[in-house]
Amino acid sequence: MVAGVALLPNWTAGAAVVDDPTVNAATKATFQKLADAVFTDRTQALVDGAGSKGTRHTAGFSGSVRMSGGQTDQQSSAVKTLTARKGLLAKLGEKYSAGSTQVTLDATEVHGRRAKVAVTETTTLTYEKPAAKGPKTTGFQAHHELTFKADRTGDWQLTGIRDTDDGYLAVNQIAKPAVAKVKTSPADDSPPDAPRAATSWPAPANPKSLTGGAYDYKAMVAYAQKYWNNYNPDYPDYNGHGAGGDCTNFVSQTLKAGGWKHVPGYTNDFHKWFGNADIQSDSFVGVNEFSWFALSSKRVTPLANVYQADIGDVLQMDFNRDGEKDHSMIVTYRDRFGVPYVTYHSNNTYNRSVASLVASYPNAYYYAYRT
Repeated sequence: MVAGVALLPNWTAGAAVVDDPTVNAATKATFQKLADAVFTDRTQALVDGAGSKGTRHTAGFSGSVRMSGGQTDQQSSAVKTLTARKGLLAKLGEKYSAGSTQVTLDATEVHGRRAKVAVTETTTLTYEKPAAKGPKTTGFQAHHELTFKADRTGDWQLTGIRDTDDGYLAVNQIAKPAVAKVKTSPADDSPPDAPRAATSWPAPANPKSLTGGAYDYKAMVAYAQKYWNNYNPDYPDYNGHGAGGDCTNFVSQTLKAGGWKHVPGYTNDFHKWFGNADIQSDSFVGVNEFSWFALSSKRVTPLANVYQADIGDVLQMDFNRDGEKDHSMIVTYRDRFGVPYVTYHSNNTYNRSVASLVASYPNAYYYAYRT
């Protein structure tokens, strides 16, 4: 053997060809470890001082389970993109001092030399300089499907990664949002248009009174903190299986916990708003329909800038700027610098700063509602 030359399997020269490989417990564990390494590297690219160290975790995988050449290139591109995002966040005053990612294997489906592996990613990022009474961390859960293919010697290669949540707002994800929309026709008249909110910093002052009004904003925050990850069994779960996402359903539940009252009627009438275990109005669970109800009922007033949002206010996004809103979030904290933090479903996320959203999706349209 010539030193420094790696010998590759020569299939055309009669190299050994194994039967369809068996995916045993040890192989599944390695699938899980490689998935953990992939998403850990992406998270660490956002951590101050960590991105320059490269993909340390995935670089150690070779042999019986490894990344394909194409997937290695995609991972390098993802880490590069996230490192650039870290720089944008720093300009907005946000840095992370530490990151932690854990991946659990949920299911494995094997067909001959191909395997699909469903995993759940749980990631937490620690804010570098949190406020004394503010959130110390932000975090989320995301679900992915990894595709593996075995070569003729029985070695498995990771060939693809697909995000399977209906929503798409994890801070360490890099692809364009996959938007699932369910349109309904207004009951009798044209729905109101929400004005877009600016994303410039700093924003003009627009203070909000958090006490003495009709709504209990502390109760909203408490509800969001309790159910951001553990869904309330008293309501349906619209996340997954093409249901359209659970983001607006979660926001409506949170507002209801803080004092919003039902307006009963037909489910497709955007002037109505109600939701329980058995039935929900379109405005309770639909992104656009919620905006139509909230504005037409005068329960909200538009805000000119996303940085004016305060506790209990609602933010929405239109990722591809096509006029159809795609995602709803509720503000659960506002720091001393005037940056709001949002909590939402699909992906399940708590206390993510609006600065992080703007840095991650600078071309999206934003809408802000004072409740």
